[in-house]
Amino acid sequence: MKYLSFFSGALGLDLGLESSGFEPLLACEVNKHCINTIKKNKPELPVIGDIRNYSADEIRNIAGLGKNEHVDLIVGGPPCQAFSTAGARKSFEDERGNVFLKYLEMATEIKPSYIVIENVRGLLSAPLKHRPHNKRGGEYPDLRSDEEPGGALAYIIKFLENAGYGISFNLYNSANFGTPQIRERVILIASSDGKKLPYLSPTHSDDTTHNLTPWTTVRSVIGDLTETQNKERLEFPEKRLKYLKHLKSGQYWKHLPKNLLKEAMGKSYFSGGGKTGFYRRVAWDKPSPTLVTSPIMPATSLAHPDKLRPLSVAEYARLQQFPDNWFFSGKILEQYRQIGNAVPIGVGNAIGRLLHAHHNNEKLPCFINFKYSRYLNTDDQKWRLKHQSLFNDSK
Repeated sequence: MKYLSFFSGALGLDLGLESSGFEPLLACEVNKHCINTIKKNKPELPVIGDIRNYSADEIRNIAGLGKNEHVDLIVGGPPCQAFSTAGARKSFEDERGNVFLKYLEMATEIKPSYIVIENVRGLLSAPLKHRPHNKRGGEYPDLRSDEEPGGALAYIIKFLENAGYGISFNLYNSANFGTPQIRERVILIASSDGKKLPYLSPTHSDDTTHNLTPWTTVRSVIGDLTETQNKERLEFPEKRLKYLKHLKSGQYWKHLPKNLLKEAMGKSYFSGGGKTGFYRRVAWDKPSPTLVTSPIMPATSLAHPDKLRPLSVAEYARLQQFPDNWFFSGKILEQYRQIGNAVPIGVGNAIGRLLHAHHNNEKLPCFINFKYSRYLNTDDQKWRLKHQSLFNDSK
């Protein structure tokens, strides 16, 4: 089965799809470091730039496809910042959101058997249009339906269903697919036969209920790396080491000696929330927290389980399941960014296995009441029920 890859990054999702038997025909990426990464590792793979600069016919031509030749899959994780709960959440009003719309239009014009969208959890609650918080309540009118939470995803669903696709989605924790990392992302799968595909089939679990393999631990994937292999890395500021040396594997700021707590945290000590990313050491015998684009940011620290340093580039790559010989272009910070933004390879493999099974009329194991993520009401059935007004309201 052949596919076209968009917003390809460092090809983490692609490596997962390839491991399940898919063949890439084209990659699309705008970041120059990611482009260099793709070209170095896959010199034979055609790479295009900004998706908005190409028509569907041009994309077909560059991918070596005939005008009427069928494509099995189009896959992509459009820029997530427009939907992230950590940002302004301007959704499709954001320039990056407009790229998302272009992706939908292009994909439905090419009409593959399957369209896959990967994105952050914030997509589940992002509005179609953003109204600033200082213009809500009081003398302002109620939110319109397109300003309600969930409006962006409702738009995507209706767009794809109007094109004849059946829709399935859920919020998936990558640890359930063998990745040594707690990373939760929305995976939406659209099928041109109009059917709703089942959810991804997990291979691992954190309990024994379903008789699956236990979650993969950090120790099992980075424990054998040498300091020579780990030399490519950033370093923590010296003042942070003063506190990190008091912490053990899996601990964070709350485990500091009491006489150091306020000193270490400064003004953040008095703010709300658990702040579990401050002075955080990754645990040896669990999956790691979600890898971010830099391991040395104060609020999302990713320190080695027992050494006085952040995780290295090599350790980052292992935790995202990249092969050791995978080349990442750019300076060290750019390498971290590419790896941190990648889709874990185990998730790509799970997507590929599901699509192959559906294509061949085969069934994968089904696990009733399986806990795919830490959150409630994140699968398409429960989500639609909760947001039914977005599909009934024509305003």
